[in-house]
Amino acid sequence: MQQLPSKVILTEVGPRDGLQNEKGIVPTLQKISFIESLVDAGITRIEATSFVSPKWVPQMGDSAEVYRGISKKPGVKYIALVPNDKGMEAALQCDVNAIAVFTAASETFNKKNINRTIEESLQDIRKLVQKSQENKIWVRGYISTCFGCPYEGKISPDAVLRVARELLEMGVDELSIGDTIGVATPNQVDEVVGLLL
Repeated sequence: MQQLPSKVILTEVGPRDGLQNEKGIVPTLQKISFIESLVDAGITRIEATSFVSPKWVPQMGDSAEVYRGISKKPGVKYIALVPNDKGMEAALQCDVNAIAVFTAASETFNKKNINRTIEESLQDIRKLVQKSQENKIWVRGYISTCFGCPYEGKISPDAVLRVARELLEMGVDELSIGDTIGVATPNQVDEVVGLLL
C-alpha cells in the first residue's frame, strides 16, 4: 500500500460519453447544469461535449451551445472530444482549450467504431495535435480496447505500446488507456501499464 499514489485525478466523461448513449436528447440547459454540478462537487476535469456530426450522434448536436454556455471556472479542464478536422474547427470557434482524440489498439474495433484503420486514425490525429499545438490547446489521447476487444479478444500489450508511442511522439499531453469492454484483470493492468511506463 505504500507504493500507491497520494492522490488521483478523475476525468468525468458523463456529460459526453454518458449522454451520447442516451436514447433521448437531454436539453442543452440540463447538460450545462449537469456540468456545473460536477464542478460544484469538486471535479476538475470534465469531458463536457463532443464536436461530432449530429447526423451520427444527435445527442451531441448542441455541442457549441453547451460549451459556450458553461461558466469556465479557473482550474477546471473542460475537455471536448474532437474526431476530425471539422470537429476541430468547431472547437476552435468555441475557444476550447482542451481536447480529446481517440483511436484503438484493436484494428477490428477501430474499423467498426470509426471506419478507419489504426494507421489512418493516427494520421488524422497527427493533424489535430499539430493544430492543437499551434493554438496552445491541451490534448488527451484515448486508446480504446487496451486489454480486450469484442472482436479480437485479448489485445497484445505490444499493440498498446505501439499506439501509445505514436501518440506521445505526436505530442499528446496525456494518455488514457481504456478497458473499453471491462475485461482487464489486475495482472493485465500491471503488465500493460508496466510496459508503458
